[in-house]
Amino acid sequence: MADSVFDKDTMLDISVNIVPLVILGFFIVYLLLWSPYPTNWFIEGVALGLHIIPFVLLALLTYVAAVAIEG
Repeated sequence: MADSVFDKDTMLDISVNIVPLVILGFFIVYLLLWSPYPTNWFIEGVALGLHIIPFVLLALLTYVAAVAIEG
């Protein structure tokens, strides 16, 4: 059986990135379910983009950091 990249020690090391991922995920879901702005597709798109792009980049950075920590 192959060892997983995300073992206990690695998870503790990258938890500083997992907490912001959870927060960003919460706001993405929040903006998808309820928009605090009047119906304007441009504003909603910008608001979602400003949350989704950092979420994806931080997730990628977290994975690369986990691989680097393990290696």
